[in-house]
Amino acid sequence: MDDAAKKTALRLFTYGLYAVTVGTGDDLNGFTANWLSQVSFDPPLVVVSVQNDSFSLPVIERTGLFAVNVFSADQRELSGRLGKPRARAPEKLAGLDVETGETGVPLLKDAIASVECRVEGQMLAGDSTLVLGRVVGAVVRAEGDPLTMRAAGFKHAG
Repeated sequence: MDDAAKKTALRLFTYGLYAVTVGTGDDLNGFTANWLSQVSFDPPLVVVSVQNDSFSLPVIERTGLFAVNVFSADQRELSGRLGKPRARAPEKLAGLDVETGETGVPLLKDAIASVECRVEGQMLAGDSTLVLGRVVGAVVRAEGDPLTMRAAGFKHAG
């Protein structure tokens, strides 16, 4: 395989950027995700790819919950902040305007929308785990365009 062609081709895939928030009580975290998609209308299901060595995956597995918060087009800095590994940024939600959702999961009040999800299943996928979640709550806070990888100027190695 031509590695350069693979990287170029995979970088052409379009992705949104989302803040995935996890935990309940004092054990909270958030991370930036872009490998995320709605996969069913009925029931409403989304899937997110979570790194196997992340802090958040065991929290999702323990609680069975996560939330997806949609960044607005002007939240590049926030998406970068939440994209840092927990080892370098242990208190990523500190100072952010956060509310507790119906399921107890933290929601970002500055996101244009949030959905709360209950885990329906998961599947190992290389260095990540695909987590399937049923949407059990939703809030829309503002109108606006969502942030995308291309607009943010971020890219994966491919």
